[in-house]
Amino acid sequence: MKKKIAILGSTGSIGLTTLKIINENKKSFQVDLLSTNKNINKIKQQLKIFKVKNIVIHNKKVFENNRLFFKKKKINVFQNIKDFKKKYKDKLDYVMSSITGLDGLEPTIEIIECTKRIAIANKESIICGWSLIKKKLKKFNTIFIPIDSEHFSIFELIKHEKIQNIKKIYITASGGPFLKTNKLELYKFIPKNAIKHPTWKMGKKISIDSSTLINKVYEIIEAKKIFNVDYNKFEIIIQPSSYVHGIVEFKNGVCKILTHPTSMKIPIYNSLLFNRKISDLSENLDIKKMNNLNFQKIDRSKFPVFKLIKKLTHIDSLFETVLVTANDVLVELFLKEKIKFYDIYKILNKILSLKEFNRYKILKPQNLNQISKLSKNVRLKTLSLSVQSQI
Repeated sequence: MKKKIAILGSTGSIGLTTLKIINENKKSFQVDLLSTNKNINKIKQQLKIFKVKNIVIHNKKVFENNRLFFKKKKINVFQNIKDFKKKYKDKLDYVMSSITGLDGLEPTIEIIECTKRIAIANKESIICGWSLIKKKLKKFNTIFIPIDSEHFSIFELIKHEKIQNIKKIYITASGGPFLKTNKLELYKFIPKNAIKHPTWKMGKKISIDSSTLINKVYEIIEAKKIFNVDYNKFEIIIQPSSYVHGIVEFKNGVCKILTHPTSMKIPIYNSLLFNRKISDLSENLDIKKMNNLNFQKIDRSKFPVFKLIKKLTHIDSLFETVLVTANDVLVELFLKEKIKFYDIYKILNKILSLKEFNRYKILKPQNLNQISKLSKNVRLKTLSLSVQSQI
């Protein structure tokens, strides 16, 4: 029997890779739901190829403009997952949640009850809403699989181990486009310099996060929540070729390392074909890369965002929403060339130091509305501080 699949964010890079794998294994899968924000042309192609009968269009205007077209094609079209749930009565076997940013949190939480297994590729959802996600996973007995290459690697390395036996978890970073750049030169760099990632093909937002290395701060927060390991057991190390994705050191002296080529196909493939017969994806071990792993320590004066970890608490709190929202706004401003590269950290540090937001360190997220309301307030404050910094 074919496995029933849903992909949230099917027109993004993770969604496209997932569909490519499904297309290579058509006998094993049936795609029951796809979603997009506004990339209608791409999703029309996907619906035709995979004969999908359900679609969610998250953007209200795009939904209204295209609703009649899809109804004429006898395709069920919804504006959100809540409406989809009212119509769809089957149980999905697998969901790929890959909508970017905080916009992905609500659809992720809503669809958990509809599926046996969910793979989440959205950093912000886990960082800001993990306590809500975890509650839903437990309630509906849904299996969770992390898809970020680093968290997938840690997941693989420790899945047969006890958490208390872990001594250290090393999360690797390529160092981004500015690894070999002099610190003083970074003050004059503009967006086109920052989006040129040396090893991964990514969107502009994620590329900027990789250039400041805030993405690695995010990954530590994610890993702490997912694996329930204290912050002091994590360390970021540079591995320029992005061939090593995770290292775990155990108290018994054993150290495990996971390597794979720089392709998200590996974690997606293994999550999708979990416990099923799979074709050989492996490449021959790259001895040249293994002999030139070139591990390096982070230059924290060049990448000061790691200082922000000290401001975080050891509990799931609303303070993480402050961090994520402020960074999102600052990256938007940098991409529009309204602030400079190092202003991202400077203003972010100011926001996280404000008394009005520090009270959220002890408050756990209770619902989506609470997170959304706080995010709007942080956005306004960040924009205001950004304007002041340019005067």
